[in-house]
Amino acid sequence: MIATLLMFGASASLPRLAVLLAWGSVAGSFVQFAVQVPVVMRVAPDLRFALDLASEQVRIVSRNFAPVMISRGVVQVSAYIDTLLASLLPTGAVTGLANAQLLYTLPVSLFGMSVAAAELPSMSGEATADAQGHEALRRRLDAGLRRIAFFVIPSAMAFLALGDVLVAALLQTGRFRHEDAIYVWSILAGSSVGLLASTLGRLYSSSYYALRDTKTPLRFAIIRVALTTVLGYFFAIPLPRMLGVPPSWGAAGLTASAGIAGWVEMLLLRRAMNARIGGTGLPASYVAKLWTSAVTGAAAAWAIKLTIPMLPPVVAAVLIIGPYGLVFLAMTVALRIEGAMSTVRMLLRR
Repeated sequence: MIATLLMFGASASLPRLAVLLAWGSVAGSFVQFAVQVPVVMRVAPDLRFALDLASEQVRIVSRNFAPVMISRGVVQVSAYIDTLLASLLPTGAVTGLANAQLLYTLPVSLFGMSVAAAELPSMSGEATADAQGHEALRRRLDAGLRRIAFFVIPSAMAFLALGDVLVAALLQTGRFRHEDAIYVWSILAGSSVGLLASTLGRLYSSSYYALRDTKTPLRFAIIRVALTTVLGYFFAIPLPRMLGVPPSWGAAGLTASAGIAGWVEMLLLRRAMNARIGGTGLPASYVAKLWTSAVTGAAAAWAIKLTIPMLPPVVAAVLIIGPYGLVFLAMTVALRIEGAMSTVRMLLRR
């Protein structure tokens, strides 16, 4: 997709460039698949492609495909509903929401979906119907939740406190002005409400799949989508009118309401899982230490933000976001938070 923009961006009109970019995405998807084939064939040289509709494994995949697709894609479905509702708002709301979603979905994919996908095979291998299997699944689930929270909580704080810096560094150029960055920041700040819940919920869904249960996550995903629709409409249209704020700010209400729906889904997933295998979840002390570290880092970043002069957005982001990350990491090490030292060692190796 980047290559498409570099090749045709200077010569093609915007409508034509959109079509070319779509085809670039198709080509990129094929390449993403193709580069994996040689490695797979080395690992599994006896693998053969065949159409076998009589296979029990194929029938299991076919039967589980629809509920898993909806459950796994609930973040994207909610984002699509938000986009539809944003189309009812003044001009600019859809674009602002789309720009915020570029950033919002990044930690969901990097830390939520990736950990959930990586843990699923191990969970499936260890999860059995007896108490020993439940204990093994509970240990892996809790470890994964802590790993996700370690990265997602500082991401949520960055969106809430430093979203204007992030947005300006990535998007502020050409016709995208500082005022546009502030508007997108408001939408991004709303998304921080449910960022942790959305990522934790993906791992809880994987634990259900490890138990060969695809229906429970589907049921709760449907509840989330319904809440996203109802709350999104209220937060986007009637609520700004009641508060006397410009209608365009209803886009921030969309992301905040989607976050509330995400928390409802995650809490339902956790309650049902705890009833099945025993208590799971993040210790309150662990979460408090992470938020304390994130708030301390944000305070240090704001002190720098208020003292430095007006600089190009990318330079300002380096001077502000960099110290935020360093202070957060230093605080987590000082508080002996699990995962902090391993992250430091990984960074030093690089």
